[in-house]
Amino acid sequence: MRKFNIRKVLDGLTAVSAVASASSAAQQQQAGNRETEIQETLQSEHFQLCKTVRHGFPYQPSALAFDPVQKILAIGTQSGALRLFGRPGVECYCQHDSGAAVIQLQFLINEGALVSALADDTLHLWNLRQKRPAILHSLKFNRERITFCHLPFQSKWLYVGTERGNIHIVNVESFTLSGYVIMWNKAIELSSKSHPGPIVHISDNPMDEGKLLIGFESGTVVLWDLKSKKADYRYTHDEAIHSVAWHHEGKQFICSHSDGTLTIWNVKSPTKPFQTITPHGKQLKDGKKPEPCKPILKVEYKTTRAGEPFIILSGGLSYDTVGRRPCLTVMHGKSTAVLEMDYSIVDFLTLCETPYPNDFQEPYAVVVLLEKDLVLIDLAQNGYPIFENPYPLTIHESPVTCCEYFADCPVDLIPALYSVGARQKRQGYSKKEWPISGGNWGLITQSYPEIIITGHADGSIKFWDASAIMLQVLYKLKTAKVFEKSRNKDDRPNTDIVDEDPYAIQIISWCPESRMLCIAGVSAHVIIYRFSKQEVTTEVIPMLEVRLLYEINDIETPDGEQVPPSSTPGAGSNPQSIVPQSHPSTSSSSSDGLRDNVPCLKVKNSPLKQSPGYQTELVIQLVWVSGEPPQQITSLAVNSAYGLVVFGNCNGIAMVDYLQKTVLLNLGTIELYGSNDPYRREPRSPRKTRQPSGGLCDINEGTVVPEDRCKSPTSAKMSRKLSLPTELKPDLDVKDNSFSRSRSSSVTSIDKESREAISALHFCETFTRKADTSPSPCLWVGTTLGTVLVIVLNLPPGGEQRLLQPVIVSPSGTILRLKGAILRMAFLDTTGSLVPPAHEPWREYNVPEDKDEKEKAKKRRPVSVSPSSSQEISENQYAVICSEKQAKVISLPSQNCTYKQNITETSFVLRGDIVSLSNSICLACFCANGHIMTFSLPSLRPLLDVYYLPLTNMRIARTFCFTNNGQALYLVSPTEIQRLTYSQETCENLQEMLGELFTPVETPEAPNRGFFKGLFGGGAQSLDREELFGESASGKASRSLAQHIPGPGGIEGVKGAASGVVGELARARLALDERGQKLGELEEKTAAMLYSADSFSKHAHEMMLKYKDKKWYQF
Repeated sequence: MRKFNIRKVLDGLTAVSAVASASSAAQQQQAGNRETEIQETLQSEHFQLCKTVRHGFPYQPSALAFDPVQKILAIGTQSGALRLFGRPGVECYCQHDSGAAVIQLQFLINEGALVSALADDTLHLWNLRQKRPAILHSLKFNRERITFCHLPFQSKWLYVGTERGNIHIVNVESFTLSGYVIMWNKAIELSSKSHPGPIVHISDNPMDEGKLLIGFESGTVVLWDLKSKKADYRYTHDEAIHSVAWHHEGKQFICSHSDGTLTIWNVKSPTKPFQTITPHGKQLKDGKKPEPCKPILKVEYKTTRAGEPFIILSGGLSYDTVGRRPCLTVMHGKSTAVLEMDYSIVDFLTLCETPYPNDFQEPYAVVVLLEKDLVLIDLAQNGYPIFENPYPLTIHESPVTCCEYFADCPVDLIPALYSVGARQKRQGYSKKEWPISGGNWGLITQSYPEIIITGHADGSIKFWDASAIMLQVLYKLKTAKVFEKSRNKDDRPNTDIVDEDPYAIQIISWCPESRMLCIAGVSAHVIIYRFSKQEVTTEVIPMLEVRLLYEINDIETPDGEQVPPSSTPGAGSNPQSIVPQSHPSTSSSSSDGLRDNVPCLKVKNSPLKQSPGYQTELVIQLVWVSGEPPQQITSLAVNSAYGLVVFGNCNGIAMVDYLQKTVLLNLGTIELYGSNDPYRREPRSPRKTRQPSGGLCDINEGTVVPEDRCKSPTSAKMSRKLSLPTELKPDLDVKDNSFSRSRSSSVTSIDKESREAISALHFCETFTRKADTSPSPCLWVGTTLGTVLVIVLNLPPGGEQRLLQPVIVSPSGTILRLKGAILRMAFLDTTGSLVPPAHEPWREYNVPEDKDEKEKAKKRRPVSVSPSSSQEISENQYAVICSEKQAKVISLPSQNCTYKQNITETSFVLRGDIVSLSNSICLACFCANGHIMTFSLPSLRPLLDVYYLPLTNMRIARTFCFTNNGQALYLVSPTEIQRLTYSQETCENLQEMLGELFTPVETPEAPNRGFFKGLFGGGAQSLDREELFGESASGKASRSLAQHIPGPGGIEGVKGAASGVVGELARARLALDERGQKLGELEEKTAAMLYSADSFSKHAHEMMLKYKDKKWYQF
């Protein structure tokens, strides 16, 4: 039972009145003082911020390892990240604190542990037996640089090779150095006059653990006898070595070299290689050496019982194959297969049936880690097909330019998207199951559907199922299909406002209930889509071109009123005067040769076959005006109940009826104010100089938008999506004006002020004027100067009348003001519940309706789950408006500001969302200074304020979004999505939801030596390494050579990681000495610490006794 806390109850009761009393006297004149009636249930203890999961391809990978028994794959990156993959849905992300690149990974096979070697010369031992892996030990080398590590199967002694050519030996249990060292000069003795270079390879002979094969970069290989501490054989070659691999019988090994050759050596014939192969070299007729090729970076030598061995290598192509893609070569008997890859190869590993190096390897697959992809090749099938990758690693297939997150969607959405997406799958994959199958899924404690939508630079949109901390692609839509592709650069019209990626997605507006989708692209284009399960062929793609002007005319009347130009359709009551043809009537391709009335992209004029899924309903494009390119779209909204789409930029706003395919509203921002303009701005004549508009900042790090590109004013979405330089200085966040300046337009400050962009749009059914007695459909418009304007919508009745009668739109005259650009608006009813915009339920449009359906359609009212539709006249609503600087709650229809909260003085809000959580709602904000904040509604009490991450690049700003149930996400790297939660309940359940990497699996039996081998001393020779490397035999290592650092993965790791599962308590004992010498001492310490973990005080002692006599790796 939960503890009852009287203080929190009192806090909840007094919170609303406390804020109300703090509000100004003007706000308290509200009749009836209704505000205090709303009981707010959210308290600060409902909130806690923590990262949940990271999805996507590991950014800039650098190392690869595989546990063949546990069937777990590990990938290390250049930024010190570690990603672990098990069966589809079991993934884990860890981070080395130093951020140094991972140079090598080694599993302690089937022991639930992993060693990582980093570029800062540290070794770390990770405990994988807890849901969130932690470091148990670290070892920092002070005088030598680590270049290569090798941990033999079922050994606790790790060989560490260094840049100086020496080999040190580390006990992986205690993470201490042995006194046994192999010095480079001892290893090579007089065989070479010069230093042999860094260690590039270490491995023990598969048949004799006492013999160690050491590869030096210069080309020397030494077979070292560990017992006699001297070299048995030295093999010298005049080409540098990149890698070495053994034949499982231990009589031969193979080296790969920098000239594209492979040399195969017999162990007992050190004078010359048994065979030299140049896999990609042209064989010359007169017996000369083949031409040198590119280096072979890695080679693996794997044997099979039934046939020829496999030699698998990366690199080695001839130098004349310029422009050829990176290749993996598979040599099997007389056949050589060259498998081309899309990206350069970082590393590869052959997956084999046995973990024992002295048995036939029986390879069945190759894992190839590429710079931007992970590929698995099936070696058992003809043609080496690849496995279909079940992990969500294709987020970055084209760079992500925006994303939206929807939690608690309608339950039928994911199945509908999955069924249309299933038809898009490629064929020709391997028929076998995905071989990386380790780990177990966590418990699913969240049952609501979640969808992530990503927009990409190539104009594609991907829908992802993100339910229960998983991620799976559902469906992909290519928006560029409606446009003509230019064959080459000369063919391309000069209308592009961006040099590359003209189809890039900037804004996504989606109504999950009606499934209507609307996107705005970088070439000032908007496309509206309907969802259908039927395939259709569209003969003519419906399109509209809109001439959205900011500058109206040179004529100015004495009293400052503007004369509306004939070419700009006004917001009059007769929208039928607008000609919805492909070009407006006043098509002036001006005499001075300026480009006019042309869109940036050309819509296809041939029939378009549209597969089941999202199908184009209407394409809208802004056109050039007198040599001035259309400005990019900064805000967008679609409403299925009204059949309207609206969008705006720094010139003005346009509204389109997508059912009748007509433009209803086309106004410059100043015209929206009418005579109420607080800035008293006059319309200006157009600038004659063309400024090319800035494209989407490239998502890759370190890109700077050129200064001469036209950037929008302080438009909320625009500044966020387009104009911020990617390399921001941290101090820009401190002073408000310094960052505003970096975001401002490249035009003068006067022009910047007059160029007021549309930054937020919201359709709703509410009170539009103070005198209103009932709510009506309207559009609320927010601008970058902090103004909110209301436009009234007069909609015809439903059914056929909706298609025949015009929609009439007119400004209401209502103007509200906030500080900073408007980001988000929402509406609450009298009880403080969210009033969602009206929507139509989804229905299949491409199937003819019968009579009954038509009758229903006539009577069908748009669904507004809004309680407001049935409200009595006396009841009011609240408008919640969030800007870059502050939030206000305004009572309607009186328009009095009931609550106000200044969110930030020194920074600005990048993203604000009104979201539901724990059967209530709140405002969630992410600030440029790195703070995540939440506020109660309607009273705007601060509930959470946590410093999370500073805005270090544009990508975070462009992709950060909050959604319902305490979920949020952003793009943490160009290839990865980071999800986080701000809900206390989700944080508590997270441990149970995470998958387990380690599962108890029996180690396969060792290969049988056979009678004769046992009799005559053949077969594998074992070695008592403890006798050689232990302190009693080899003495102590030099203290200054390396420093031991205990990891945080001891008791804290257990306490944090085991909150869901009691059985994980014993994990703290992982570091016990194998021989149990320190058992008693550690027992007491562990018990004492465990008892301090209050939630486990009952179980600690039982667990100790249970695991008392087991070795550290058996837990």
